Amino acid sequence: RVLVTCPPSVVPGQKIRFQLPVQQVIGNIQLSYESETGGWCRTIRVTDLKFQWVRVNGKQQEPQHEGDNAEAAVDNMETFDFSKSAYVRKIHMLEGNDARMRTGTVELVPAQDAVVDSRLVYHNRTLLSYADIANVQGKSLEEKTSWFQSICTQLTAEWDEGHVKLVVRRHSLLNDSVDAVMSLGREDLRKRWRVEFLGEPGIDAGGVTREWFQLVTEQLFDPDFGLWLSSVNNQMCMTINPASNISCPDDHLVYFRFLGRVMGRALFDRQLIKGHMVRHLYKHLLGWPITFEDLEAQDEGYYQSLKKFTTMQDLSCMCLDFTITEETMGVRRDVELIPGGNMKEVTAENLPEYLEANLRYRMLDRTKPQITELLLGFFDIIPEPALTIFDPNEIELILCGLPTIDIDDWELNSIYSGLFESKGKRDKVVDWFW
Repeated sequence: RVLVTCPPSVVPGQKIRFQLPVQQVIGNIQLSYESETGGWCRTIRVTDLKFQWVRVNGKQQEPQHEGDNAEAAVDNMETFDFSKSAYVRKIHMLEGNDARMRTGTVELVPAQDAVVDSRLVYHNRTLLSYADIANVQGKSLEEKTSWFQSICTQLTAEWDEGHVKLVVRRHSLLNDSVDAVMSLGREDLRKRWRVEFLGEPGIDAGGVTREWFQLVTEQLFDPDFGLWLSSVNNQMCMTINPASNISCPDDHLVYFRFLGRVMGRALFDRQLIKGHMVRHLYKHLLGWPITFEDLEAQDEGYYQSLKKFTTMQDLSCMCLDFTITEETMGVRRDVELIPGGNMKEVTAENLPEYLEANLRYRMLDRTKPQITELLLGFFDIIPEPALTIFDPNEIELILCGLPTIDIDDWELNSIYSGLFESKGKRDKVVDWFW
């Protein structure tokens, strides 16, 4: 709200002109994602007050808004740049589908072309605006989480307006849970939930629901189930199995839509789930830029092999084309990164296009159906504008909490090598360590 004092000489019906302090508010809304050499900032676009990503060359340079030479703000990056280019997922909701089960498509667009609403309207009520986000974005994680929960509370229907009771059997926990949650409409997903295990009397005061979230997500993230795999770089982080359709041929996408809804509901209710995902998946949830650094975090060996191509003078000796070789259950197959990729040789001139195609494939295209369902399920519950205050590390911490390390189990199963191989636990240094 802006208070305007009219000049004393104004008469009824006369037009007056005054300046709104938009730039002052907009200047405070800047979510940075940058390193010492530069990076990406999320700011408000003046024309429609939507969030957009702009690139800055360094920490001293301020991002420019649309109308102030936006092309310079992204360094005129019309071609792919290994160290600077970034892409953001964009969801296209398809019209004319059942509102209970929305469908859509997901694609990667250049970061500078990605926008998200900065206000949330629910039942003709504005729950948040860009000014609210500007006020809360610089606060502590605890304060931001409390603000987010207040938004979720306003989206939650009152108990007397209807609630959802989930009754599941322990021996058929996952199947019962999928059937129950996937039968709910979007309005039901935001009602109050009460979980009950069949044949187990008790009142759900929070403990039963907490156990349900833990057990369900533990089964879904179990590598033996076939939907997820341990990341190459970090065994504690899970990445989507590209061959999940083989493990669950009939319903693997239903499981990902279900998991998206469970994750959204966990965030909605401030519950924890049992599974840390690779970093770029949290970025997809938040709509943050995907860069080659995310590929390095997922598979450092693959990243280093691509990076070496940028320093080679002659790529013809590598005999590369726009395909990669994948192996699924012992069967090797060539995947085209672009249409007709097996007929296109990689040269110094088209190397940027080859690197871009690899990044797109590894970060989205390889598992696009699964990621699409995961995002659609997540946004069935969570409104995207409310997420703009968080970064990927914060959203992971809120969803998964801090990992608990069993020191006794660690000590019991440790293998000693090198200088400590002969004495093992009897070595004085090892004794100090434990």
